[in-house]
Amino acid sequence: MATEQELLAALREYDTPSVTNVVATYPTHPLCLGLYNPWSQNWYTDQSVRCMYPELGRLAGYAVTCVYGLPDPSYTRLSFMDVIDALDASKKPTILILEQRFPPEIAGKVGLAGGNMTSAMKAVGCIGVISNGPSRDIDEIRPMKFQYMLSGVTPGHGAMAVHAVNVPVTVAGMDVSPGEIIHMDENGAVKFPADKLEAVVNNLRAFKEEEDARIERLLKARSAAEVRAIFAGQGYGAQGKK
Repeated sequence: MATEQELLAALREYDTPSVTNVVATYPTHPLCLGLYNPWSQNWYTDQSVRCMYPELGRLAGYAVTCVYGLPDPSYTRLSFMDVIDALDASKKPTILILEQRFPPEIAGKVGLAGGNMTSAMKAVGCIGVISNGPSRDIDEIRPMKFQYMLSGVTPGHGAMAVHAVNVPVTVAGMDVSPGEIIHMDENGAVKFPADKLEAVVNNLRAFKEEEDARIERLLKARSAAEVRAIFAGQGYGAQGKK
């Protein structure tokens, strides 16, 4: 039986769209686990964020979550060190899902995580951050080989504070709870329950074999009739049959 680390390594062999295929995208396909209603549930990221370092390739890890916002004088119990403690206590590797809750007039100007924070997170086994806001120090972080998925970049920030650690969050259209598996690459990110890791990997292998065989046939096709025959019974050919 494969270990969790071996399964995570196997998961990284596939891109994020392929992972979504077996998690929930095609609920009528026998290899799709149907873990979510594809449209009504928030299980993958939208177009509001982009991958800062696509050259790093595919990453997978366990979600640790936090919420940042403006300082609240009535609540000062948490700090970035609590985020570090949560990352350190989690299974490794970790991906921090950082929800930014700032007033709209400044939300696009919060260069939240820079070189110092990134270095600290990497020291405790974190490999990437997904956030619904911007960050900074992109050039300084690049050699660290630490992935960021952000709304953009901005150079500065003002006072800010940690409002919560390891609570359910929503970032870029994706609802995440602590401990879920996150897979991310230049296409975006997807999440699924950690106890489904082995099933996802097994179905990915089978789905990829099926898809590769179909694409090979399509590349050899030379007419619409051949393409129609290849897609018979598939979603692409389900409508408009003649």
